[in-house]
Amino acid sequence: MSGTILLTAGGTGGHLFPAQALADVLLERGYVVDLATDRRADKFGDAFPARSTYLISSDTIRSKNPVALARTGLKLLRGYWQASGILKRTKPSVVVGFGGYPTFPPMFAARMRGVPTILHEANAVMGRANRMLARHATAVATSFPEILSGDGTEEKQVFTGNPLRSAVITACDVPWRTPGSRDRFKLLVFGGSQGARFFSQMMPSVLEALPEELCSRIDLVQQSRPEDIDMAAQDYAALGMKPELKSFFTDLPDRIAQAHLVICRSGATSVSELAAIGRPSILVPLPGAIDQDQSANARTLESIGGAVFAAEASITPSGLAETIAGFMRSPQTLSTMAEAARKEGRPNAVGRLADLVEHVASGEKAASFLQGVPK
Repeated sequence: MSGTILLTAGGTGGHLFPAQALADVLLERGYVVDLATDRRADKFGDAFPARSTYLISSDTIRSKNPVALARTGLKLLRGYWQASGILKRTKPSVVVGFGGYPTFPPMFAARMRGVPTILHEANAVMGRANRMLARHATAVATSFPEILSGDGTEEKQVFTGNPLRSAVITACDVPWRTPGSRDRFKLLVFGGSQGARFFSQMMPSVLEALPEELCSRIDLVQQSRPEDIDMAAQDYAALGMKPELKSFFTDLPDRIAQAHLVICRSGATSVSELAAIGRPSILVPLPGAIDQDQSANARTLESIGGAVFAAEASITPSGLAETIAGFMRSPQTLSTMAEAARKEGRPNAVGRLADLVEHVASGEKAASFLQGVPK
């Protein structure tokens, strides 16, 4: 089978990376792939393998102010008409949404035009935009099992896992190596564009609180916002450390694979990649999220022994230093966590999602797909 598939996603890595993974597989299977997103996707350049990329007008509901709601409504209405025109021209077999408000106009337009739709929910709790769209979707693919209940959408749920980029799949083949008592200890710290500042401010104090014999063994790789790199470098220099600091790592999956311990936020992509590659982590959810999705993601990996959950408000330099020291002195604990995380990984997620897309494109329902797919 071949045809056109329209993917739609908010213009952030958490939404675009799984969409990109699916696009690669669909192209291999002979499909034409188009993308509908927003202007934030510009920072990713031409990395997305779409025939055409359409920028859709959209907005997030931020307040109950009547004027703000009216402006949001007008932007979404404009996005709907844009998306409707795109659907009319491209005639996709399926529209697949990956979350974020830019998905709302194309998914709603698809529903109005009778085009089958698939939602993919990357987090352990469903986002607001996806909750509004799920009831009328043909199928809802999830990265975590059984996140839909009590709202009439359970029969549409297909547990696929979170699609992983090819670089992550490659990193999955890197074996875990337990650090010896005199080995260099590879520590990776990252937080994304929103969450990196906390780590830039906190981690120098954490490493200062470590016993010198442990701190001297650490090889640190850390993501910092561009405006924070100089400050962090000075703080580490005062400790006699020269970490590798960058605002963005293009080879992050390989960095994860080389690490003995990862400290990071718990976005869906990060948690999925940690699990698939099989690396122990300390997960610090980004605070303030309405849906507390990062907390739910972190708790899922913690519950199977693959990670330590750490709320930002409760972290102290001495407390986090004690946790790191405990891991360095008992590296077998890290090995156990790595094994537990890997068992939770779903490196075949993109194939399962591509199979679901083909199934829906052929006119079948999600329930019939589930009958032939192993859990």
